[in-house]
Amino acid sequence: MYLTTFDPFARDLQRQFDRLARTSFGPSAAMPMDAVRREGDVELRFDVPGIDPDSIEVTVDRGVLSVSVTRTDERSENENEKFVVRERRTGTVTRRVRLSENLNAEAVEADYRNGVLQVRIPVLEQAKPRKIEVRQADAQAELVS
Repeated sequence: MYLTTFDPFARDLQRQFDRLARTSFGPSAAMPMDAVRREGDVELRFDVPGIDPDSIEVTVDRGVLSVSVTRTDERSENENEKFVVRERRTGTVTRRVRLSENLNAEAVEADYRNGVLQVRIPVLEQAKPRKIEVRQADAQAELVS
């Protein structure tokens, strides 16, 4: 006979650790993103602090938006300096987002300010909500019929 215990706190702790591991080491951890839908466009906001704006590349190919950024290795010229802790990733990171067919991939705009890359994608005209006029039948036409 095996004796086991059920500890709900340990299970919650494990769940929190798993969530932390996913957010810390998952594919979106290096470039977290928010997406905001507005009336006329969709704006994607990517956190990319400490990135040289010249290393940012935004492309659209067959309905997939790709954002690539490169952080270069910061080496000191002082030979006496050694990293004690090194958590900031270096190299190239790419994030891909599949665009809806209702978005105008030909008119994408990108802007980088204060460590945030904002990518604006307009909604196609035919996908925008529009008001439909409701016509009323003429009362005279109904009496004649």
